[in-house]
Amino acid sequence: MSQSPFVSPDLIRQRFSKAMSDMYREEVPLYGALMELVEQTNQYVLDNDPQIARQLNSTGEIERLDLERHGAIRVGTAAELATLARLFAVMGMQPVGYYDLTPAGVPVHSTAFRAVHEDALQVSPFRVFTSLLRLELIEDLDLRAFAQSVLDKRQIFTPAALTLIERAETEGGLTEQEAQQFVEQALETFRWHHSATVTAEQYQKLSHQHRLIADVVAFKGPHINHLTPRTLDIDIVQAQMPAHGITPKAVVEGPPRRQCPILLRQTSFKALDEPVAFTDQAETRGSHSARFGEIEQRGAALTPKGRALYDRLLNAARDELKDFPNEANAARYNALMTQHFGEFPDTYEGMRRQELAYFRYFVTEKGLQADKLESLSLEDLLDGGYLRVEPLVYEDFLPVSAAGIFQSNLGDAAQTHYGEHSNQQAFEQALGRLTIDELGLYAETQRRSVEECYATLGHAI
Repeated sequence: MSQSPFVSPDLIRQRFSKAMSDMYREEVPLYGALMELVEQTNQYVLDNDPQIARQLNSTGEIERLDLERHGAIRVGTAAELATLARLFAVMGMQPVGYYDLTPAGVPVHSTAFRAVHEDALQVSPFRVFTSLLRLELIEDLDLRAFAQSVLDKRQIFTPAALTLIERAETEGGLTEQEAQQFVEQALETFRWHHSATVTAEQYQKLSHQHRLIADVVAFKGPHINHLTPRTLDIDIVQAQMPAHGITPKAVVEGPPRRQCPILLRQTSFKALDEPVAFTDQAETRGSHSARFGEIEQRGAALTPKGRALYDRLLNAARDELKDFPNEANAARYNALMTQHFGEFPDTYEGMRRQELAYFRYFVTEKGLQADKLESLSLEDLLDGGYLRVEPLVYEDFLPVSAAGIFQSNLGDAAQTHYGEHSNQQAFEQALGRLTIDELGLYAETQRRSVEECYATLGHAI
């Protein structure tokens, strides 16, 4: 059988993720310090928590831990979003989930581009949280028209990147040389530019409407605004950040600390003030603040039933707080979260039996050596030690947490509330395709793992 002349999309994604990390480390030196802190913390956890070390080794996650990153970008037009979808497709990344951030006062809606099969995720779990600016939410009609005119003039992709995207689509892939060139050219879309595309006064008008609007509209492209490594203990990182010259946000977003982590916990350091030259300035005299550092800890993916319980408990804690979580109320917020989440089972077996989380099933050594298991149910096989389970890691994002990260880095003024409702249909029309339901992906992975176990044990499916 002849070998394919094309490089695997998974490997292109892995290379692009590393190139992005190297570029961001050069652009934002604090990211390098953050990476060192995360590496130290992860090693400490692996050395001191045998259960986590066993779980990561057992699932194979240990091999992807150091590679794991998520980036975030914001684009301004439907054409930019649709072309990004094509660019990410070259790397085997598809739009998963729809996130509406307008209820939190952030005028964007988003998706996450990532791999969708467990085998592809093992090669590279790189994700990019991608937001589209909702220009229709700019109340000042003149400013809205101005923003649209600025965005219409720019081209955020290099000619070579567009050529390679088209080649991958028509030929079915990229050769080694083309893949290398693609990574280099695609990276240019995410690079930071110190030169703005508007005057200082125009920038101020955009920023006064919303700082995120200025970030999207006033520059040559959708510079990556954060790159996020995965830690095994976010509370250690949060506590250690000041000692490394990094000021963390006041509250860790997501669920409270638990024995068995669920979903996603995130923290960040404040956005940097970076020098900018506006079009009416001969030299760099202005500044812009949007890019920041972020860290995440990932836990078990929850079922629809689990997500409903999570949302109810989160809303109950926030309703009782009666405020946006901040430095002044951080201790009370954390106490409320711990109190309310006492209702959520904190063992994997408890979550599995109540169908609150998704799991992957594996045949044990005992199962491989046994015979005549055809009459046993899935529960019997687990109870008998013929199968074991591990929680499926949550690969996606949480709207409330994303909004909390955005708000902490855009300032209190960002908490403006927009009256517009969620508009997934408009987002998908701009995207050029439907987004994928993330819960369906976890259910499919769980089902595949059960079927593989049954096949190995000789059961009929």
